[in-house]
Amino acid sequence: MLKKLIQEFRSLRISLSLKFIIGTGVVLIVAMSISSYFISKKDSDLIIEQLDIQAKTLFSQIVLTRRWIADHGGVFVEKFPWKKASPYLSDSELVDLRGKKYIRESPAMVTKELSKYAREEGAYLFNITSLKLTNPENAPDEFEESALRKFEFGNAKDASKIEEIDSSLFYRYIAPLYVEDACLSCHAHQGYKVGDVRGAISVSIPMNYALSMIQSEKRTMIAASIATIFILMVVLFFMMKALVLRPVKQLKTSIEDFSRGDTSETAALRTGDELEDLSSSFVQMSKSLREYHSELEDKVRTATRSFEEANERLAELNEKKSDFIAKISHELRTPMTSIKGAMDFISARIQKMSVQGRDREEIMEFLNVLKNNADRLTHMVNDTLDLERLESGMFDLHIDHVDMISLIKEVIISVQSLTEERNITFRIIAEPEIIISADEDRIRQVLINLISNAIHFCPDETVIEVEVTEDEKQVQVVIKDKGPGIPAEVREKIFDKFYTVGKRRGTGLGLAICKGIIEAHNGEIRVLDIPEGQGSAIAFTLKTDNRYARNE
Repeated sequence: MLKKLIQEFRSLRISLSLKFIIGTGVVLIVAMSISSYFISKKDSDLIIEQLDIQAKTLFSQIVLTRRWIADHGGVFVEKFPWKKASPYLSDSELVDLRGKKYIRESPAMVTKELSKYAREEGAYLFNITSLKLTNPENAPDEFEESALRKFEFGNAKDASKIEEIDSSLFYRYIAPLYVEDACLSCHAHQGYKVGDVRGAISVSIPMNYALSMIQSEKRTMIAASIATIFILMVVLFFMMKALVLRPVKQLKTSIEDFSRGDTSETAALRTGDELEDLSSSFVQMSKSLREYHSELEDKVRTATRSFEEANERLAELNEKKSDFIAKISHELRTPMTSIKGAMDFISARIQKMSVQGRDREEIMEFLNVLKNNADRLTHMVNDTLDLERLESGMFDLHIDHVDMISLIKEVIISVQSLTEERNITFRIIAEPEIIISADEDRIRQVLINLISNAIHFCPDETVIEVEVTEDEKQVQVVIKDKGPGIPAEVREKIFDKFYTVGKRRGTGLGLAICKGIIEAHNGEIRVLDIPEGQGSAIAFTLKTDNRYARNE
């Protein structure tokens, strides 16, 4: 089914303009898709880079704030009822002259407070953490712990990751905090020294706005690509229509007019490009073809007149030849009949005369020779007349219903004088009765000729088979002998005029006449393919569909 659909699709005729639009559209879509992909990826990378710069800036700002607090020994803030002094700092409380209480906060505490404020505002998140915790609230999550281990082993200077937090995407950045001189006052007891990794600060920036910008850029890019493709296709279509399709259509019209035989001069296109060259070539070709066609017509007319004159001459000569053959055959037949009658008369008189002994036998022998040659010459004249009638189309058939089996038996009886001495027998293989519509005398002539040939070539004491079959399409008669057979290289030649096999005496007209008679009945005669040395078989057929055509 799929193969059939593909073949039907391939058989569809698509116009040049539609092919151009489809091809251009595909190329533009592919090109714009690739360009849009890389541009969109570049924009996404730029936005991520902006987030990274923003995160690093925040990180630096937090570090600077922590350093300032550490350099000033902490920051004192007013103590509110809900605020408690840090248990990790000494001298964590202070009372001024008016009795107002203040508590000291370390850089870590200030960072923690600022982180809470940032979380409440929703602008961004940051967290101070460490693998050696002072405050359990600063415990690292999975991302932070992994980064801290890398920092301690010196495998990384910072780390970043896009991660989902509370169903929202954040760009997370983390960098290490190194121990400085100001840090030792609080962390020296933990074994730190200047330059060690104390912990890290992770910054998490919401990506909702960034993602919306990326999506907006993608939509803008898609819309711009579609608009660009549409505008380019429209422009290219009109350009192609003006520069290619219109000239090609004009050239096509000129070619069609020329193919219909329009002899008017064709003007070349004036486009100033390859189409003009093509049109000029066509104009030159059409001009040359017109000149050649004109010359050819003159030559054809001259040749036609010559052929007509030659044909008239040949027809005249053929008619004269036919008249000559008919007259000479008639003139030959009359004296031959007289000669034959005279010989019969002389033979009868000799029988009554008193001539006896050897003289009488010699006279009778010479008379028989004369009679046989006269019969042969008469047969030759009759064959020549029949062949001439067949070739000239003047061979009349008298169609009537013929009992084929009875006709074959009649012919076999007529040639028994040739077969009795040689002990040759016949076997007829056929239905009891097969009726055809044909010229009985002419079919008898064919049978006599074919059976006589079979007798001539058949060895003594053998059987000649005559098989007749009939079906819905044809009636076939096959005459098969046990002779030496007909060589394959001459099977197509034996039906030619004057062709004889071996040293056989005869004119070579018998089988040619048989072929003409059968073909005049719309039939066919041929030599059957039998292995050499196993005899020969000649078959003729009369088509069932045409059996009664002439009779009607």
